[in-house]
Amino acid sequence: MTITQHPSTRTLAVAAAGLTKTYGSGGTRVEALRGVDVGFEAGRFTAIMGPSGSGKSTLMHCLAGLDTATAGSIRVGGREITTLDDNELTRLRRDQIGFVFQSFNLVPTLTAEQNIVLPLQLAGRTPEAAWMGHVVDVLGLGDRLRHKPHELSGGQQQRVAVARALLTRPDVVFGDEPTGNLDSRTGAEVLSLLRRSCREMGQTIIMVTHDPVAATYADEVLLMSDGALVGALTDPTVESVAAALTGLGA
Repeated sequence: MTITQHPSTRTLAVAAAGLTKTYGSGGTRVEALRGVDVGFEAGRFTAIMGPSGSGKSTLMHCLAGLDTATAGSIRVGGREITTLDDNELTRLRRDQIGFVFQSFNLVPTLTAEQNIVLPLQLAGRTPEAAWMGHVVDVLGLGDRLRHKPHELSGGQQQRVAVARALLTRPDVVFGDEPTGNLDSRTGAEVLSLLRRSCREMGQTIIMVTHDPVAATYADEVLLMSDGALVGALTDPTVESVAAALTGLGA
């Protein structure tokens, strides 16, 4: 198994230093993150992998401002977020961060187009027509905008979720098992679209996954174990990812 250490000097969309997260106290104390130092290069697709309980989901939730770190620094788009209050975090997640989750989280009574523009409308902003058209075109949703979620396939619903995440031009899009509820063919389609968003729109993607096949769509795979970053794989293959995970006891 060949693991290259994660570089630390790059143009970073998201960075963390000395990141610690603990739950409980005394005999029930759990150290979910143990002084993690990590940076995610702008315009790249990064997957985070590791055994169950390795801290990968906790890391993503802290980086995205969905959970509060116990100690350490987190910067999104160059802005320190650990000192923000609840209202500031809400604005950060609305304006600078996009989310694509395992469940599509679409509003069932709204059309695909209405779901896509909803975050901007909640922020009192008007979608930029040219950018909206580009995102819709790249994701192949032009003939589905008037459809409601129940009229769309699972893959089409996830495309709508991706479009919603991209429309605000966030500094980073976080994906939490974004293909977990999709069949392999549809999952491959969504992952290809995420990769295209990096290549064609310069988007930064950070994805947590347990699937070695999904990880091969990323430029790099970060490996976690026991709350710590333990290495990285560049240009991952199914074989290299599977070997790395086996070495970590996954």
